[in-house]
Amino acid sequence: MTRRILARTMLAAVAAATSIGIGGIPAASGEQVTVPAAQSPDGSRITGVEVVDGRNLRLTVYSAAMDRSFPVDVLRPADTSAPRPTLYLLNGVGGGVDDASWQLRTDALDFLSDKNINVVQIIGGPYAWYTDWIRPDPVLGNNKWATYLGHELPPLIDAALGTNGVNAIAGISMAGVPVLNSVIFNPGLFRSAAVYSGLTQTTTDFGRRGIKMTTEMSGHGNIENMWGPDDSPLWAANDPTLNAEKLRGTHLFISTGNGIPGLYDLTGGGGRVQLTTTEIAQTVTIGAFIEANMDLSTKALQQRLNELNIPATFVYRSTGTHIWAYWQDDLKSSWPVLAEGLYSAP
Repeated sequence: MTRRILARTMLAAVAAATSIGIGGIPAASGEQVTVPAAQSPDGSRITGVEVVDGRNLRLTVYSAAMDRSFPVDVLRPADTSAPRPTLYLLNGVGGGVDDASWQLRTDALDFLSDKNINVVQIIGGPYAWYTDWIRPDPVLGNNKWATYLGHELPPLIDAALGTNGVNAIAGISMAGVPVLNSVIFNPGLFRSAAVYSGLTQTTTDFGRRGIKMTTEMSGHGNIENMWGPDDSPLWAANDPTLNAEKLRGTHLFISTGNGIPGLYDLTGGGGRVQLTTTEIAQTVTIGAFIEANMDLSTKALQQRLNELNIPATFVYRSTGTHIWAYWQDDLKSSWPVLAEGLYSAP
């Protein structure tokens, strides 16, 4: 059956607030709703649509490059009378498959709900750095996230949601490298990009150590399945600071704390409300170390952009460790920069 996803069909389904089946497959509610499906040139496609409520959808997207399906959470704009731009949000080390996600840890969706944009939350790829691995990993599987983010998903989102084709991308921590590389690898696809406490080098000693610790110690994967040994040219090819010239023309926002514990790190401060006092002390120590290094990474990127005379907005918070409460604030601070690209002419 030839299948395309039409924006008007999607919007009608959203208004009905019902679960949707693809190609006339009965939905979970028992109601049959035919939604023609889009397909990308490599065979990637939307295989399921669930209407959560009048503004929120959960898509199931099959990635041909990874031969796997992933959920994609979408916040629709309040006004869908005309095509709207799209902000892609990347999570951190857990890939959003755990409880560490924009939706569960921040008020980002509330903040963005009146911005008249589509918000697309990427779910999947824990410990994989949202990059294309050279071979499947026995633990972390087949990862082709750069292909997914740059080639497979955007045309499906555009077709499904009837967007205007204007995009921005933002992410935290582990997502620093892939947010910037998504701009570098796909000229013109993302007009704005924001990185919050994110790693921005892959070839420095700290960058390599951080990547290896994340993937091997936390994720139990083999880093050589990602970019090969240390002398592989893929490490340099994936270093946004080395390749910063290709960021020219993009609206850029980069923020970080400095590792000094701040308001959200204190007991009762709202940033670590699930933890005991002892656990807070332990996690603050780890978060302080990570954030201090993110501060150094951010300064190195700023130095490189200054050398290239590429404008960017940098925000250095006077305090703060590596937790969501600060990134919630950073997202709001970055909105004017994101909006410059999102609200530009299609």
